[in-house]
Formats: sequence, structure tokens, C-alpha cells
Amino acid sequence: MRNAPTILHLDMDAFYASVEQAAKPSLRGKAVVVGGLGPRGVVATASYEARVFGVHSAMPMAQARRLAPNAAYLVPRFSVYRSVSEQVMALLRELSPLVEPLSLDEAFVDLEARGAAWDAESARQTGTRLRADIRAVTGLTGSVGLAASKMLAKIASEQAKPDGLVLIEPGTERALLGPMPVRTLPGVGPATGDHLRRAGITTVEELAEAGEDELVRLLGRAHGQALYAMALARDDRPVVAERETKSVSVEDTYDVDIHDRLRVGLEVQRLADRCVRRLREAGLSGRTIVLKVRRYDFSTLTRSETLRGPTDDPAVVREAAARLLESVDTTGGVRLLGVGVSGLADYTQEDLFAQAAGERASEPPVEEADPVVVEEEPRPEERHWRPGQDVRHAAYGPGWVQGSGLGRVTVRFETPQSGPGRVRTFRVDDAELEPAEPLPLVQGPDHPPPCPGQSDGPRHRAPPELPEAGLSATADQEGPGTCQASSVPASLPKSWSGRVEDGAMSRP
Repeated sequence: MRNAPTILHLDMDAFYASVEQAAKPSLRGKAVVVGGLGPRGVVATASYEARVFGVHSAMPMAQARRLAPNAAYLVPRFSVYRSVSEQVMALLRELSPLVEPLSLDEAFVDLEARGAAWDAESARQTGTRLRADIRAVTGLTGSVGLAASKMLAKIASEQAKPDGLVLIEPGTERALLGPMPVRTLPGVGPATGDHLRRAGITTVEELAEAGEDELVRLLGRAHGQALYAMALARDDRPVVAERETKSVSVEDTYDVDIHDRLRVGLEVQRLADRCVRRLREAGLSGRTIVLKVRRYDFSTLTRSETLRGPTDDPAVVREAAARLLESVDTTGGVRLLGVGVSGLADYTQEDLFAQAAGERASEPPVEEADPVVVEEEPRPEERHWRPGQDVRHAAYGPGWVQGSGLGRVTVRFETPQSGPGRVRTFRVDDAELEPAEPLPLVQGPDHPPPCPGQSDGPRHRAPPELPEAGLSATADQEGPGTCQASSVPASLPKSWSGRVEDGAMSRP
């Protein structure tokens, strides 16, 4: 472990929820929960305002709604999160060539690699500038930890949350770690923590006092030795710039168990196509096709097949996944399906047609494939609007979907640069309302902010009044073409939490 605290760990604060708050002025300072909105959805991220009520990531969405019924519940917008993440990672790479991303919102940086820091004071200054740059470029906040090792830098960033910086001075590591619970150390999950607790070990100091031999006896050689070293604040892991991708996979959890075998097969084909799209976007191919099936009783089965060479051919992946499905009994119902490809390479074996089961018809490129429509399902007569979705109205300009149901969609018209906007309700098939691309969180000089309440084109007449249908526009609406930031209540009205259940907004 080095002597200077020049390993930096950045963790963006409540990343998905913070992006949504930055994009939607009316949600700033409010409880926001991002995740799957179906009956089996889970929380991806909760804003700090929502965490006050006990909501946290990986919690079932139904439980989150019970804890925070008046929060705004939004679907994830991963394209926006990836775009913001790329801006943040670009700032990190300006500091050092050694940047190790852990996720969209988290990364390690070796500040010594390019001379960005060499002692405690220079490291602190670099971390302070980084936080300011992130705020200027993205409008968001991140927490920074600085230490002499990756383990300690991550612990420091946790202590810094939210929107702070913590530097662990060399020589103070043991005193800092000692009183912390054993779960603080990486690799100590609930099971290991319970095992240590039963042995009378609850803090890092007690872990160090137990000694290496005792930890090896309790946890096995590899885990015991590693944990003892961490308890002594020893961590020599380097920052690795390129983390090798081992597999590419996609999966879907279904709100209602799928029993029909044909529907299961069609879902597997659709997932195979999505998986190949990700492969091609990454410039990869793979040899091993993996099928994952979680059945009605939560039992999870995994099947795999290894081809003679790597491929990114959608037909080959589809047919291999279909063959794997044949060996799985799905009669009781399926709640989750997944398709993955491993054994990755950066080239493709061209002659793989013999691997397909029999001759296959000519297939369109995967990029042009239309989504599979299950025949037994009725054709939807209405457009489906999702809470948090970006939209644009011909008369009122850009906004986002607040909720939908009963043939109505409620939209709040505001932009990242405006004040909180007005709410209006339309029929779901309103021809003047369309999905839109997300607006940048921080407006550049070449793109003046659009004015909510005003379209880029000619003005149109306001839509006619809509009958009461469980959703209604606010009473203080203005005519089209205005550019006034409206005042909003200090908290979200109890009549709306942006939640959709079975296609309709639930009432309080």
C-alpha cells in the first residue's frame, strides 16, 4: 500500500434519482424513487428525501410505496444515465489514465499515474476541483474519498455522502477502522457477518485481534487471510483501467407468470436479439450461449451451450437459446427469463451456419427486427405513457409524463433550466403529444433552453376541456405560448405520486 492518499473513489449521490430531479425542477427537494413499477419491480435508486422514509435500493417497489406513498415513482431512463456517466468518466480520465469504473456512477482513480496528486494536500485540492467540475458539467453532486488504498478510499467516500469529501491521512487507518462494524469491509456480506457475530466478532478491531489463524479456521484460508489483511488496513489492489468484460446478458422479470409455452419461446427470441444488439454495440462476439429461467416457485435454472467459434449472428443465438429452452420444464409458469453470451472475443467466426439447427430462412439484421407481438394478446388501442417519460406537445413544448390511466395522460411542462412547470391532462391518443429526446441537464451556449409552454413551431389552440376521469389538469393553467414559471405547492399533492398500476394511475 502506498504512503500518500492518492487513490480516489468517486460515488455519485443517489445517481438515477438525482438525474431525474435535475431534469424535472418540480421534483427537486421531493422524494423520488426510480425502478420497476410493476408488481414485482424493485427500487433502483431512491433520493435522499425518499430515504428518510426508509426506502432504499433493491427494496421491492410495493414496500417502497407503503413507506413513501406520496413519492414520485418513475421508470429508469438508462440512455440519459449513460450519457451523464460518460461526462463524469471523461472528467476522471482528464485526471489520470488509470480510471477503473465500477458502475455508471462509481469509479476508482489513481491520481499518481499522471501527477494529479502526490501528497495529502494536492490530493485534497484535486478532489475538490473534481467535485466542482462535475457540478458545472452535469449539475449533479458526487462524494469523493481519498486514501492510500482502494478499500479505504471507498470507505472514505461512504463517510463523505452526500456531496462531501473525506481524506484518510496515512497512519490513521487502523484507528479509523477499529470501531467500524465488520460489514464495512468488502467481502463481508450478511452470511459472513452473522458467522463472525456468532464467534463474538462484530468490529474490525475485534477482527484484527482474533488473528489470522482464527479467521482462517472460521472462514477458510483465502477468505480468512484476505479479511485479516483488510482488518490491518492492508490493501495492495491496483487501479485497473480496463476491466475485461466476461459476459453480455439481458433478462426480464414478468409481472404475471408466463404459462404459455409459445409465449415463453417468443420471449426467449426477443431477449436473444437484445443480447446480440449489446454484443454488437460493444464490438464483441461470444462462444457460449446461456439461458436463465426462474420459475413460479423461485427456483432458477441455467443452461448453456458452447459453439465451435464466437458469433454475433442473431439467428445462431436465437436457435441456441431455443434448444436450451427445450430442456427446461416451464409448465408451472415462468417469472424471469434471461439470455447471455460468454466466452467473448473481439472478432466473429464467419462460417457458423452449420451450427444452426437445420436450414433457416433469410433473417433481417437484428437492428431492423421488430419487437415480437404475442398473438394471443389484444392489440393495444392506446399509446402507453410511462411516468418520467420525455414528451413534447405541439402547443406547450417539452415536458414529462407525470402519470396515465383511464384514457388520460398527465404531463408537466418544464425543462431542466426552467422553474417548476404547469400540469396539463390530455387524451392518450392526442396527436399533438409525442415522445421526445431527453434535454441536457446543463444547457450549453449553442443550445438555448426551450421555453416550457411554447413550442418550436407555430402555436396551436389549447386542447378542449376534458371530462373528469380520475386525472385532471391543475386549475391555474395558462394559454399556449406562455413562458412563465409557475409557482407550485411546497410538496407534491397527495392526489399524485406518479405511480401506475396495471396501466392506470392508482388513486389515494
